[in-house]
Amino acid sequence: MSSTSSLLLFLAAAFVIAITPGPGIFYVAARSLAGGRDEGLASSFGTGLGGLVHVFAGAFGVSALVMASADAFAVLKWAGVVYLIWLGVKTFREARIEVPAGIRATGSGRAFREGILVEALNPKTAAFFLAFIPQFVDASHGSVAFQFVTLGLISIVLNTSADVVVAFMASRARDSLAERPGLIRRLRETSGIVICGLGASLALARRTG
Repeated sequence: MSSTSSLLLFLAAAFVIAITPGPGIFYVAARSLAGGRDEGLASSFGTGLGGLVHVFAGAFGVSALVMASADAFAVLKWAGVVYLIWLGVKTFREARIEVPAGIRATGSGRAFREGILVEALNPKTAAFFLAFIPQFVDASHGSVAFQFVTLGLISIVLNTSADVVVAFMASRARDSLAERPGLIRRLRETSGIVICGLGASLALARRTG
């Protein structure tokens, strides 16, 4: 990080990116609508942990290798596509299952694990970190890997914070509709469709360069 002004610019850019609706926010909103606040929060922290995979991989060159290899990129991309679509279909099919009061649709533990996999299998995240963070890394100011990890952690904290806010907002909307089970079912079905849509959008991802 070359200067205070550069760090402030990074923070401003990372904040704007964090609050801009994207796949991560839509995924957390979908999980919150499907399973309530606990699942939404678990998904938020899960995707944050999954993002760490790309931060450390990028810092030590693994992500660059994946992005440079068509075969490696394709394997990671299609693993993510299949997983997201499977998760979306599963959420849609389970929408008609009556869930007793206090019992979540899938459980916080599973939502957390699914969040990790969703983010870790997303090559768009790898591409984002490789395209964005290096602009604020200065080799003359210490270890490049350390700077990359530091900035990556800041970005993940901002993203996760935004996701947590979305989880609370979406779950509050869901809770306010508790007396309307038919609408809740439709929301859960919509959540499944949204997750499938995220998988479809991931299928369109292309390597840069």
